[in-house]
Amino acid sequence: MNLKYFFNRATVREYSSQDIDNNVLNEMIEAACHAPTTGGMQLYSVVVTRDKAMKEKLAPCHFNQPMVTTAPVVLTFCADFNRFVNWCEASDAEPGYDNFQSLMSAILDVTIFAQQFNTIAEMNGLGCCYLGTTTYNAQEIAEVLQLPNRVVPIVTLTVGYPTKKEQFHTDRLPLEGIIHQEQYHELSAKEVKKIYRHKESLDVNKAFVKENNKQTLAQVFTDVRYTKETNELFSKKFLEFIKVYL
Repeated sequence: MNLKYFFNRATVREYSSQDIDNNVLNEMIEAACHAPTTGGMQLYSVVVTRDKAMKEKLAPCHFNQPMVTTAPVVLTFCADFNRFVNWCEASDAEPGYDNFQSLMSAILDVTIFAQQFNTIAEMNGLGCCYLGTTTYNAQEIAEVLQLPNRVVPIVTLTVGYPTKKEQFHTDRLPLEGIIHQEQYHELSAKEVKKIYRHKESLDVNKAFVKENNKQTLAQVFTDVRYTKETNELFSKKFLEFIKVYL
């Protein structure tokens, strides 16, 4: 069993000036299409952005993270029922996919598809960065990319050849915090603290706590990075967008 790639992989945010050959990109996307999908429906599409002006239009949608404009390629992976519904209607079949269950099926499809592409790209010498801002500003992204109804942006990846700089490997929780045998085991406060002890001990995370004037790493997440107010704001925006686009 060779798991070296998975243990050593890292997010890449800085890219060289080398472009990605279009045939290479298409071949990787085609390979990613062989990922599992709901009922074989392939409820996804991907918008490839290479044009400098288009990347500059997308950048504000992702809070101007520099990777959007510095990466040679930006991929916006979308949950897509538009193509499938159009096929049904053209084939004398009555589609009934304007509902939450169908949206979840498409979200699962596109997430698996995006991650399969990410793995393929990394295993072929490219670096990728997931942008967690796609669903925050789905409406704005849809307008830039001219997405039709029933097409919802879910995941964005910036892709390029890494610079020679060493990439940062993110820490991960120990398995005892992840695996539950047979049934879910509710962790006690003491057990939870043990699970997060290593994460809290890392210098980079201690620095996060200090620079944000917090007492614990958890407070950085709750009070700074992913606050209740921000989550509720973008939840409302995304839900309103979905209601229109479904």
